[in-house]
Amino acid sequence: MGFFDFISDAVSGALDIVGDVANGAADIAGDVVGFAGDAVGGAFNIASDAAVGAVDIVSDVASGAAGIAGGVASFTGELVGDVASGAIDLMSDAVDAVVENPGKTLLIAAGTVATGGLALATAPTIAAVAGSAGLLGAASTGTAISTLSGAALANASLAALGGGAVAAGGGGMAVGTVVVTSAGAIVGAGVSGGIAKATS
Repeated sequence: MGFFDFISDAVSGALDIVGDVANGAADIAGDVVGFAGDAVGGAFNIASDAAVGAVDIVSDVASGAAGIAGGVASFTGELVGDVASGAIDLMSDAVDAVVENPGKTLLIAAGTVATGGLALATAPTIAAVAGSAGLLGAASTGTAISTLSGAALANASLAALGGGAVAAGGGGMAVGTVVVTSAGAIVGAGVSGGIAKATS
């Protein structure tokens, strides 16, 4: 074999190697493209399934919410009806009691108004007595109410009865005054009702 034959064989072999590499690269590229296509198809299927599932969940939640809202509306309607019916019955009973016992009703009303008015007028004093007895704990400043005196004692006591100072989220002195006045009216109504019952 001469030199030219050797060169020819070498070139031919190199071309075969290049062809094999090119074919291999083409095969790999084809496989990659196929894999990418499969991946995209799978991703699309997953996205589609997720969308369908999300729609189903939203539909189920909406359906459940509608059911709950319907139940609440029905319950609320029944509750309002029951309360209204009860209020009408109570009003009817009250009217019957007034018609049958006008004198006693007037006595109870007068006692309620009198004791409620008295309690309103003396609310600071009543609250101060409770505060000085140590029944109301501490003021919003942290000071024990029982250690206070004068206007500070009355004001702190009323505020304590009102659920605490307004600045601390309570009802303050105004609500405390309402509490004392209401308690006085209730006591007056109870005493007057007891007297009316005893004289019947």
